[in-house]
Amino acid sequence: MAEKRDYYEVLGVKKDATAEEIKKAYRRLTKENHPDLHPGDKACEERFKEVNEAYEILSDDDKRRKYDQYGHAAFDPNAGFGGGGFDGFGGFGGFGDIFSDIFGGFGGSTRSNPNAPRRGENVRASVNISFEEAAFGCKKEVTVSKIETCADCKGTGCAPGTTPEICPDCKGTGSVTVSQRTPFGMMQSSSPCSKCHGTGKIIHQPCKSCRGLGSIRRQHKIEVNIPAGIDDGQTISKSGGGSAGVNGGPAGDLLVSVIVRPHARFERDGTSVLLEQDISYAQATLGAEVEVPTLDGKVKLTIPEGTQPGAVFRLRGRGIPYLRGSGRGDQFVTVSIKVPRNLTGSQKELLRQFAASMGELDGDAGRGIFSRKKK
Repeated sequence: MAEKRDYYEVLGVKKDATAEEIKKAYRRLTKENHPDLHPGDKACEERFKEVNEAYEILSDDDKRRKYDQYGHAAFDPNAGFGGGGFDGFGGFGGFGDIFSDIFGGFGGSTRSNPNAPRRGENVRASVNISFEEAAFGCKKEVTVSKIETCADCKGTGCAPGTTPEICPDCKGTGSVTVSQRTPFGMMQSSSPCSKCHGTGKIIHQPCKSCRGLGSIRRQHKIEVNIPAGIDDGQTISKSGGGSAGVNGGPAGDLLVSVIVRPHARFERDGTSVLLEQDISYAQATLGAEVEVPTLDGKVKLTIPEGTQPGAVFRLRGRGIPYLRGSGRGDQFVTVSIKVPRNLTGSQKELLRQFAASMGELDGDAGRGIFSRKKK
């Protein structure tokens, strides 16, 4: 298996790139490598997937921090990190335990009750949707790995019909206090109970399903409602969709990051849809009625006589629906004039006659721009 490229290298940005620089690079690369623009190009399709994978990590502050610290191993389940968070102190337990050990004699242990209800962890996922799905909303199914309460032991960790024993050493507190005589007097320190490993209880007959943990990690498919008007990089929160709580605590939330694939023709600016439309020289000069694409299908746009290159026309109510509220933004169509190529001799003559009638040639019909400059 080929080694994964550095995500910053994939997006072509520096390691200290801002979120806006990362987003801009992602949009450019996905547009360049979009499968719809390169049908049948497998290499282009792989680059498109690689860019999306890199953006999913670097656009999320928490995932980016882990990647910067551990690289690809942070998201490899076989690397020993488990995809979870890192507190930066490994087996040392963090600041709370350090201060507890040092200053335990001045206020007792600050360890929390191991059997108190605790909220479950939030679970993160991402979903890739099209430009149109972002505009009008949709339903998507995401697969997440989250912790759930063991159905066999109901979270106790004990085999059915049995109950845990309160640890006799720590009396259920999960920690023990040790007094030591020092040159400064008697000092107390608190540490996790070695008999119950800080749980406050001893399980003699562990549940076979969860091996005494009281919880099991499983894959779940969850349907998520994507609201109309969602934009690239925004996050949808589903309350209670995360991992189960501990000791009767509430479940965490499911946080779904939205990645919107770029459109082949449309661009988005807030709730506005931007489109560039080519028209012919004759249509711009004489006026015409042309068909332009919108999110709702093709509509007719009236081009008035004498339209200039870069003119912008507004199609009211053809933009992106407002995310919170009713109504929609507008679509703006910028026209560009297509200059004809490979004209026939008769067509060129007609064009010269037209230019002469407008007083544009001044007797220099047929001369190039450089010959006229020289004269």
